[in-house]
Amino acid sequence: MDAAAAPSASVAPRGVAPRWLGAASVFLLLSLVVGVLVGPIELGLGPVLSSVGERLHVPGVTSSLSAAEESILWEIRMPRVILAALVGGTLALAGATYQGVFRNPLADPYLLGVAAGAGLGATLAIAYLPAGLRGQELLPVAAFIGGAAAVVLTYTVGRSAGRERDAATLILAGVTVASFFTALQTFVQQRNSDTLQQVYTWILGTIPSSGWSDVVLLLPYVAVAGAIILLHRRVVDVLNLGDEEATSLGVDVRRTRLLLVSAATIGTAAAVAICGLIAFVGIIVPHAIRLLVGSGYRALLPLSVIGGAGFLVLADVIARTALSPAELPLGIVTAFFGAPFFAIVLRTTRGGLS
Repeated sequence: MDAAAAPSASVAPRGVAPRWLGAASVFLLLSLVVGVLVGPIELGLGPVLSSVGERLHVPGVTSSLSAAEESILWEIRMPRVILAALVGGTLALAGATYQGVFRNPLADPYLLGVAAGAGLGATLAIAYLPAGLRGQELLPVAAFIGGAAAVVLTYTVGRSAGRERDAATLILAGVTVASFFTALQTFVQQRNSDTLQQVYTWILGTIPSSGWSDVVLLLPYVAVAGAIILLHRRVVDVLNLGDEEATSLGVDVRRTRLLLVSAATIGTAAAVAICGLIAFVGIIVPHAIRLLVGSGYRALLPLSVIGGAGFLVLADVIARTALSPAELPLGIVTAFFGAPFFAIVLRTTRGGLS
């Protein structure tokens, strides 16, 4: 994209410093190792490495895990860790993208009504679909359709209000649509009180232990959304300067904003459809990275992917071990860390948020 080249000369945002990329990669690697090893049934590092070596057909390496442990590792633990990493990275990347595109450091992945729409879709599925179809078969589909419908409605409302202040108009339209969808969800819940527990279990978020099917289902959406955003990360730096400045540098602000928001929303909707509503990841991870490396989006966006992946893997470890054999909703764990961090951000930035 030609517009991406021009801003780099004028704005000259910095890329990812090797030391920060290395530190983030080590953090993610350690998180993945902890996620694989720790659980109700702990697996030793040596046996796990031997199992991986056998799967990779390393000469002379055979697995020392039992058949049951092999099943736990490859059919439950490994796909759950990978899924948590994909969801965490997607939510953090989407949050950072929204913050840059809308010039609002408090923007999160649910800004345009994705959460409310997905919640309504999931609630309708739980309340009205036959019992056999409420699980992994159609619940994610209903949540995705609800989230996508909310975003389409947000854009429709935003465009009907005029084109003068696209960013502000879209945010206000998102708040309006989210309020409307939340009201509909509350009405459905009141009419179907027997499904309240299942609805709230989904809303609070969890990483399902259903094997590789969810990873395969989510991966295409994450790959497409992530590729689009990361390829335009220099343009996000320019959009963060303001619409007039970006336009003067040759960026088609309206079209670029639509592309980036659509990509972030698709990734968010897919993650929410599978794992429910997981709060704060899209706010605290970009903010933590911003405090360390600065506000340049060429570095912030890729580091948000890595940091968000590692953060959610560790949060999921806490969720499934803190009250073992019971499991905490993942949204509670992320809120436990996210709410105090959010308060600290508000206090330290004071009037600097705009």
